Amino acid sequence: MTKQLEMILPRRFYERDPEVVAKNLLGKILIRKIRDKRLSGMIVETEAYYGPGDPASRASNGMKSFNRLMWLKPGIAFIYNVHKYWMFNIVAHEPGEVGAVLVRAVEPLEGIDIMKKNRGIEDKRITDLTNGPGKLTVAFGINKRLNGVDVTSRRSPIHVLDGHVQVKISSSKRIGVRADLEKNLRFYIQGNKFVSKPG
Repeated sequence: MTKQLEMILPRRFYERDPEVVAKNLLGKILIRKIRDKRLSGMIVETEAYYGPGDPASRASNGMKSFNRLMWLKPGIAFIYNVHKYWMFNIVAHEPGEVGAVLVRAVEPLEGIDIMKKNRGIEDKRITDLTNGPGKLTVAFGINKRLNGVDVTSRRSPIHVLDGHVQVKISSSKRIGVRADLEKNLRFYIQGNKFVSKPG
């Protein structure tokens, strides 16, 4: 990707309904800078989460110390732990609302050898490298220390670029939740082999 095309998504991109942001993140490029190295991947799978009215959301029981970022300004990283794995979310909501988008999977583009080292695998296949939220954060070196970083800043160790691609979107219920809202809030690029699982 040429530097001329590397437009970081601005804060206003995230100042919308989480469902809209989750769909629009598909095809965008996740960048992770580790010292002088750069990892990147095209976002291929996301899930939208809302506030206290969403039974599957981290905000379902109201504001706590660990989830307060979901009430704060859109465009910041919200990272929490599930089954020993970090989950990478970006706060996204309309003014006065609550929400975030979970990035579930990416298609690796740059720094694949580093991703493999981080995952502790040597397999030549890369389809299983970042096809799930836990695999993604391990591969990209994303952990709690990055909680709250501003992904709309080029100085940030994590930011998201406009991928300038058109994608076909499929949807399903969110994965691994006990209770869900009636509408589909998991979105993925149709036919992409790096998605965690088909609908």
